[in-house]
Formats: sequence, structure tokens, C-alpha cells
Amino acid sequence: METTPQRPVSIKLDQADHERLKSLADARHRKPHFLMKEAIRQYLEREEARESFKQEALASWQEYQETGQHLTGQEVTQWLESWGTDKEKAIPACHD
Repeated sequence: METTPQRPVSIKLDQADHERLKSLADARHRKPHFLMKEAIRQYLEREEARESFKQEALASWQEYQETGQHLTGQEVTQWLESWGTDKEKAIPACHD
């Protein structure tokens, strides 16, 4: 199995945060390094998802400004409320 090269990174923590990290690592039977890597990985995934959502919203807004095509909140709500029922509706068509 091929591994990705790792690069060292330095981080400075104040004494209180360092002690909290050490205490949590001890409680979890892990190294502080593992907890820091996991925290950074989770942060990056969350922020990348947030950025993706933001970019999608901006693209939708741009498309609306160019075309005027849209759905009302009520149309979307009625469509979503039909999900999982015997009378599930198809996605409504956008309109001016």
C-alpha cells in the first residue's frame, strides 16, 4: 500500500490548552499528535463542505439573476413534504 508523504508542522499552544490536550489524549489512550491530526482533519472537512455550500449558493444566485428562473419556498416545501408518501410529487419545474 502506497502512503502519502507526511510533512511536519509546528503549532504553539498555551499551557492550559497543552494540558487539556495531554489530559484528553491520556483518557483516550492516544497520543496528543493523533488528536491534533484528527481535529485538523475534521476542521478541514467541515470548512471545505461549508465553502462548497457557499459556492453552490453563489452559483444559484448568479443563475437566478441571469434567468429569473426559480421555485417558491412553498413549492419546495410541498414537494419535500410529499417525499415518502403514496403521492410523492416530481420536482417542480422552475419558472419566472
